[in-house]
Amino acid sequence: MAKQQVTVPDIGGAEAEVIELLVAVGDEIELEQGLIVLESDKASMEIPSSAAGVVVELLVTEGQQLAEGAPVAVIETAGEETAAPDDATAAGDATPSDAGGATAAQAEQTSVAAAPEAAAQEGGSVQRVPVPDIGTDEAVELIEVCVSVGDSVAEGDSLVVLESDKASMEVPSPFAGTIVSISAAEGSSVRQGDLLLEMESANAAGAPASDSAATVATEATKEGGKAVSSPAEPEPKAQAMPQPEVAADTDAGSVYAGPAVRKLAREFGIPLVEVSGSGPRGRVVKEDLHGFVQRRLSQPAAAAGSGSGIPTLPEVDFAAFGEVETTQRSKLDKLTASNMQRSWLNVPHVTQFDDADITELEAFRASMKDEAQKRGTKLTPMPFLLKACAVALRDNPKFCSSLADGGESLVYKHYVHIGMAVDTPAGLMVPVIRDVDKKTIWELAEEVLEVATRARERKLMPGDMQGGCFTISSLGGIGGNGFTPIVNAPEVGILGVSRAAMKPVWDGQAFVPRKMLPLSLSYDHRVINGGDGGRFLSGLVALLGDIRRLLM
Repeated sequence: MAKQQVTVPDIGGAEAEVIELLVAVGDEIELEQGLIVLESDKASMEIPSSAAGVVVELLVTEGQQLAEGAPVAVIETAGEETAAPDDATAAGDATPSDAGGATAAQAEQTSVAAAPEAAAQEGGSVQRVPVPDIGTDEAVELIEVCVSVGDSVAEGDSLVVLESDKASMEVPSPFAGTIVSISAAEGSSVRQGDLLLEMESANAAGAPASDSAATVATEATKEGGKAVSSPAEPEPKAQAMPQPEVAADTDAGSVYAGPAVRKLAREFGIPLVEVSGSGPRGRVVKEDLHGFVQRRLSQPAAAAGSGSGIPTLPEVDFAAFGEVETTQRSKLDKLTASNMQRSWLNVPHVTQFDDADITELEAFRASMKDEAQKRGTKLTPMPFLLKACAVALRDNPKFCSSLADGGESLVYKHYVHIGMAVDTPAGLMVPVIRDVDKKTIWELAEEVLEVATRARERKLMPGDMQGGCFTISSLGGIGGNGFTPIVNAPEVGILGVSRAAMKPVWDGQAFVPRKMLPLSLSYDHRVINGGDGGRFLSGLVALLGDIRRLLM
């Protein structure tokens, strides 16, 4: 049997969050079967297996951020063992992006016991507690001393907190006892084997209270990282230093947080008393500060006495009126809402409405049904809408531009990439069809179906939804006579398409039945004026009314 490691493929250069594990250790999987689901700011996607076999190890956890090349799982296959790295290589090549995703097996390795030196001091009951194996020969910073001389501690109580550039970790007490002296000061650098403190064992015999080893608990920081512990080596004798005096924190003395966190809070002006700690025993860690800032930035501006700002809506206890159910929104849903709100607040919207006579277009489309089946595709109205919009964008180049330099410049794009809004179970996605002006109706028909399928199966990459010049949002399959689509900034225009219906149309002599398609064109009024919008929409209506114009 052989082992092969599966890594994250190219996902467009950005990091993505693991939102779901699709397999478990011991599962037998097929080639290309989904292993995990990643979700970035623009898309959610399944990461397939590059081999068939049995999952022997999962290297990620839900909530972890991954980038291209990060290890996902180890698959045991029937071939020769050539693809899987050995244990030493895997440990040495761990990157910050994968370091936070330790498996159960890795967790055991990172929790190997670190015992103090067994040699007792004079009297037979005082024991020396050194820095355990922290997975590196380099010095790390001691950011917090959790105990004082004279304190009685139980086995497993935290003694000090160490912090490297990749992780913060608490060193627990290996046995129950009383703190006799503290040899390491906050802010000092220590290495494996350095003396931390001395304890008088609660065991009358002077031996550690438990044969089981103490565990170094690691907390993954923003960059990720692991601290691997192993039985401590006997340490050289070190002369005890006087206990450092811990200065009172005048900002928030009652908050459980280390010096590094307090320093960062002061730099950002964060009131520690308002931050909820997620670390052991409620300790505030750096991630709590990051989360606090993100939440504050995402909150709407508070109403000011002068009338400026946007007042927040009051929270309502809906349970007071009847039974309710609360569910968490997906990351994609929240991102879409944030983008729409930002666009609506920053872009002055204008929407123009018109109806396109697509009677002849629909007759032609129906006549091509057999040929479409022979080609193995389906000819929907969307390819014609895409092609007509491409011609309209060519004739009205302002709609193919974007503001730049804070509104001082206008960037005209010499390409025609059009976004197509797709309703999926995970939320709204807008894949981009590239070079629409250079493709035939048949090519567009095939690409529309293929892209829509990948969107619904959550197989779009972030790059598939970038670079659009204009967007089409079609609700034709759902219904409605019209709506006001929100511009997908930095684009300056979007076309809303509603359901076509047969309507009586006056031809100059009588009312005749014609199939009419409602269109809604929204645009950024900073760039597009009413004349620009009218010309674009009128030209588009003419193109859809006589598709022979698409050839001109």
